[in-house]
Amino acid sequence: MNWASLRTWHRPLVVFAAVMVVWAAGSAAGLLLDDRVLMGAPIWAKPLKFALSFVGYTLGLAWMITLLGRARPRLHRPAWWAGTGFVAAGAVEMVLITGQVVRGRRSHFNNATPFDSAVYQGMAFMAVALWTTTLVIAVLLFRARLADRATTWSIRIAAVLTLTGAGLGFLMTRPTAEQRAAALDDPPITGGHSVGVPDGGPGLPLTGWSTTGGDLRIPHFVGMHALQLLPLLALALAALAPRFVRLYDERVRLRLVLVAGAAYAAVLTLLTWQALRGLPLVHPDGATLGAGAAIVLAGALGAVLSLRGGTAPVEEGHGDAGGEVVAGHLGPHRQ
Repeated sequence: MNWASLRTWHRPLVVFAAVMVVWAAGSAAGLLLDDRVLMGAPIWAKPLKFALSFVGYTLGLAWMITLLGRARPRLHRPAWWAGTGFVAAGAVEMVLITGQVVRGRRSHFNNATPFDSAVYQGMAFMAVALWTTTLVIAVLLFRARLADRATTWSIRIAAVLTLTGAGLGFLMTRPTAEQRAAALDDPPITGGHSVGVPDGGPGLPLTGWSTTGGDLRIPHFVGMHALQLLPLLALALAALAPRFVRLYDERVRLRLVLVAGAAYAAVLTLLTWQALRGLPLVHPDGATLGAGAAIVLAGALGAVLSLRGGTAPVEEGHGDAGGEVVAGHLGPHRQ
């Protein structure tokens, strides 16, 4: 990735990412200067986590929209508008979250007062808008070959996994078992991210993920950030290709990306299953460990099989007119 070309990427998304860097710095300062705690966590932790998440997410989208514009110029305009819509929804989301922090109130699931309820409903609408604009971009990404096949499919698979992870967030809006048992006509809190335990209990450092029950934020987070991780894997494989003979073959890199995508989907499914059963990430049961081991073994086997039969670059010599040396594929080259 050529960072010098960053200024040619989708400008609203890049600007929003820069704003989120500043927002994250301000939230970090809030952690140091404001000792208020809400639901068992420092009150400025939420805008900090959201801002940092937006930085990676929006830069990934900006890069993908740029590739799409180069590959299929006709698709650039709808992708550009979808990206701009994402920025608008994200900006409103961050303002609402931070505004509630300043007020010392919960932003998510909060219906305690008419104003709190209006804020929460606004955030829910923005979440739908973020998901929908990402869906539009994902559909457009499937209509073009953006780069080599490995990179193209890493982006497509990442888009599907990201939409799945983001969609898992809607599970948090359902009333919990405790809230349904209370049978209140107008409950002050509706929904939650923890399963089997109340929100705000003991959690992991930085993330706050529950250490006593299931936590839907974990698969939500892991799924959404497939948008960065899988394309980064494809780019890393391409960068390593000149040094490792087998990776020179695009088919090998594609197979590795497909294996990684399948393993990622399996891990996302496992984390969702674990959370819905009320099990904390750090205390898995035997079934979870067994499924995890099966994913690791299957992924390792898939990677080994993918590396078989790579093709090496071979110098074919100079052309009649003294042209450049050309690297060719002359068949399998086993190490």
